[in-house]
Amino acid sequence: MANVGPSSSSSSSQPEVADESQDWILGAGSGWVEARTSCDHLNSLSPDLARLPNPDTPCSRCENPVENWLCLCCKEVLCSRFVNRHMLMHHQQTAHCLALSYSDLSVWCFCCEAYLDAQVILQLRPVHQAAYILKFGEAPPVPQL
Repeated sequence: MANVGPSSSSSSSQPEVADESQDWILGAGSGWVEARTSCDHLNSLSPDLARLPNPDTPCSRCENPVENWLCLCCKEVLCSRFVNRHMLMHHQQTAHCLALSYSDLSVWCFCCEAYLDAQVILQLRPVHQAAYILKFGEAPPVPQL
């Protein structure tokens, strides 16, 4: 058996810590995520969600054209944590909790740290349907509840 020096044994006993540049990997194979069917932050929804920016609207801060989110509190379009984190920074600066992904039309609550089921939560259904029509040019399929 080979003699292992102290530097290799001490490095193997230390847990690896991912830095911010590697956090895109975290959760990358985590599997199925169950969306919540309720949220205590729905009262912060913008009263004017009938008229939405187009899904191809670039980030209002960096002009990134993809991976953008719509703030459901003020309707600002900002890029995701996978790009320049402008939506996350927006939440941290304004406490706006709710955002809709223009990539997959999922809704995230930053305060709950959870996805919300926009087809089940009645207050989110109209905005999900409007975004779906803007993105695909047709009404979404009727959910099987």
